[in-house]
Amino acid sequence: MTAQTTQHTSAWVAFTYASFIGAATMVAGGILFLPLDLWTKGYLAMGVTMLVQSCITLVKTVRDVHEGKRLVNRIEDARAERLLMEMGKE
Repeated sequence: MTAQTTQHTSAWVAFTYASFIGAATMVAGGILFLPLDLWTKGYLAMGVTMLVQSCITLVKTVRDVHEGKRLVNRIEDARAERLLMEMGKE
């Protein structure tokens, strides 16, 4: 039983960072140039900041749940394999 982990290429990692920075810059520029009062722009900026923070938290939580299930499945597979080996010896 071998554990397979996927590794992202450096190009993909750079692309994801560039995409995030580009999107954040465009949203910040859009809010900055809106013809609204300063307090309204601040409210929109706080909302966008909270949205980004909650997206990061959601992604981390979903990944942690997935990784936890993988670990449980690997433990169960190891137990089943050990049981099969013990049954084969008899």
